[in-house]
Amino acid sequence: QVQLVESGGGLVQAGGSLRLSCAASGPTFSNYAMGWFRQAPGKEREFVAAVNWSGGFTVYSDSVKGRFTISRDNAKNTRYLQMNSLKPEDTAVYYCTARNGPIVTTAGGYDYWGQGTQVTVSS
Repeated sequence: QVQLVESGGGLVQAGGSLRLSCAASGPTFSNYAMGWFRQAPGKEREFVAAVNWSGGFTVYSDSVKGRFTISRDNAKNTRYLQMNSLKPEDTAVYYCTARNGPIVTTAGGYDYWGQGTQVTVSS
């Protein structure tokens, strides 16, 4: 059973930075794509970024492209989301996800989810 645990959320002023981490445990993650989604109050869960197994291929939503960077350290079974130039509209609960297969950008395509970590950006 795959388990994902996020950390690193918090309160930051607009223009600041945060780095989220997602520690994974369970079976070998060979061929697993890892992603980040977020959900703001009253809104649907939306795709943020994803990285393939090797870390050589990444996908970002238009809203975060150029500001966020996703990466993974397979030796540590950990993936990261570096968030720079944060905006108030980035405020949401951020979820780490995993799937056995290539990257997809729909929430329904992911099999495993963390519990989420709150990110709040003040103006």
